[in-house]
Amino acid sequence: MNQSPAPVPAMAEQDHPLDSLPGDLMIWVLIVSELLVFGAGLLAFLGVRIADPVAFAQDQDSLNRVAGAVNTIVLISSGYLAARAVHSPNKMRLWLSGSMVLGLVFLVVKWFEYTAKAELGIGIETSQFFTFYYLLTGFHAMHVVAGLVIFALIMRWPNPRNLEGAAMFWHMVDLVWVLLFPIIYLVR
Repeated sequence: MNQSPAPVPAMAEQDHPLDSLPGDLMIWVLIVSELLVFGAGLLAFLGVRIADPVAFAQDQDSLNRVAGAVNTIVLISSGYLAARAVHSPNKMRLWLSGSMVLGLVFLVVKWFEYTAKAELGIGIETSQFFTFYYLLTGFHAMHVVAGLVIFALIMRWPNPRNLEGAAMFWHMVDLVWVLLFPIIYLVR
C-alpha cells in the first residue's frame, strides 16, 4: 500500500502592507536609512547644543536666515514640480526641468552662504556649531546633487516607476531640509 503524500494547497496570494507603497521597496529602504542618518545628526546637534546653548545661539545669529528661508521655499516648490512630473507624463520633462532648476537655485544660495562664512574666516573647525552646520547642510547639499543627477537620468531614460522613486527621493531631501532649517537656523 503505497500512499502518495497529500498535495499541498497553493498559497493564496495575500495583500501585503508593503504592496500599497508607491515605488519600489528599495527606495523606501534608502529613504528610511537616510532619514535615520539625518535624524542621528540632528540629535547629536541638539545634544551638543544643550551643553553650550550660549555659544550655539551666538553662532546661530551669524547665519543668514533669509537665505535659509528662501531655500526652504525653493525646495518645497521644487518638490511640487517633481510631483507634477509624476502625475503629468506628457509634460514630465517640463515639470522635471523646473524642479531641477530650483534644485540648482538651492545649491547656488547655499554656495553664497558658504562663501560669506569663508570670507569671515568661519569654517568647519571654528566651533562645534559650525562643525554640525557644515556637516549637516553639506551632506544635505550632496543629496540635492544626487537628486539632480537622478532627475537627469530620468529625463534621458524616462520610466514611470523610476520617476516615482526619484520623486520620492526628492521629497525626502525636501523633508530633511524642512527639519534642518528650523533646527539649525531658528530654534533656540
